[in-house]
Amino acid sequence: MLDKKIQPDEKLAKIFELEMLRVNELIRERMSSENAPRIPEVTAHLIGAGGKRFRPMLTLAAARMFDYVGDKHLKLAATVEFIHTATLLHDDVVDESLKRRGRPTANLLWDNKSSVLVGDYLFSRSFQLMVEVGSLAILDILASASATIAEGEVLQLTASRNIKTDEATYLKVIRGKTAALFSAATQVGGKVAGAREEDCEALYEYGDALGVAFQIIDDLLDVEGSLENTGKNRGDDFRERKVTLPFIKAIKKSTKSELAFWEETIEKGNQIDGDWEKALLLMEKYDSIGATRKEAELWIQKAKLALENLPESDIRVLLTDLADYILIRSK
Repeated sequence: MLDKKIQPDEKLAKIFELEMLRVNELIRERMSSENAPRIPEVTAHLIGAGGKRFRPMLTLAAARMFDYVGDKHLKLAATVEFIHTATLLHDDVVDESLKRRGRPTANLLWDNKSSVLVGDYLFSRSFQLMVEVGSLAILDILASASATIAEGEVLQLTASRNIKTDEATYLKVIRGKTAALFSAATQVGGKVAGAREEDCEALYEYGDALGVAFQIIDDLLDVEGSLENTGKNRGDDFRERKVTLPFIKAIKKSTKSELAFWEETIEKGNQIDGDWEKALLLMEKYDSIGATRKEAELWIQKAKLALENLPESDIRVLLTDLADYILIRSK
C-alpha cells in the first residue's frame, strides 16, 4: 500500500535531496552565459517553475540501486534535466502554449525565437555533460534518446490534428516524445554504475513503460484534471486540436454524425462554445476515459514486471511504488 502522507516521489526527493542539490548547482552553473544573459533568464524561469524532477531522480535511483560510488551520475542527471527542459521550450513554441506548470510560458514572456534558441543552447550543454562522463555507450544512449524525442515531436505534428490517427501511431508519438527520456534516464544510471547488460535492459524496459503510462495519465489529466492541480485548463488539448488517447478511443466508436463533429472541431478547427462539453459527453458515452486509464494500468504492470528482474533493494521497492503513484498523480 502507498503511504497516504508521503508519496513515492516525495520519498525519492528526500532520499536524493543532497544529490539533487548538487545536480541543481550543476544546472545553474551550466546554464549561465556571459555573452547572452537571456539564456539564464529564460532557463531559470522554466526550471524555477518547479516540477517533480522525475527524470533526473530516476537516474540517481538507478545508480544507487547498483551501489555507484562517484559523481558522474550527477552530470547524467543534469543532462537528462537539460534535455527535458529544452524539449519543453520547443514544445511550447510548437503548441503555441500560454501556460506551463501554472505560469506563463517562456515564449509568451519573451518570444518564440528566444525559446527555440535557448532550447538549442540547453541541448548543446547536455551534450557537453554527456561527453564529460567519458562513456561512448552512455553517449550513444542519450544521443539516440534525443533523436527519438525529436522524431516523436515531428510525428505528432502530422498525427495531432488527424482524426484518423490510431492507437499505434499515438503510442509511437508518446514513446518518442516522453518515454524515450524516461528509459534513457534509468538505463544510463545503471550503465554508469557498471550494472550487467541484462540489468540495464530491465532498467530501460522499466523507464519505457513508466514513461508511456506517465504520458497517458498526463493526457487523461487534461480531460479530468483541474487548473488548480495541473496548471492547465480542462480541455486544453481539445482546444489545441491534439488527438490524444481518450479522443482516439471515442472517435473509433463514433457514428457518422459524431465523426463529422470531430472533423469540424479537430481537423478544421471550427470550435464554438459548448463543443468541449459535447466532446466530453462523447468520451463518456463510449467510456474512452475509463478505457484509457486501463491502458495506463497495463503499462504500469509492464514497468513493475521489468523491476522484478533487478536485484532486491529498498530502491527497487520505491520504484515499484512510484509506478503505482503515476496512476493516481494529479499534476
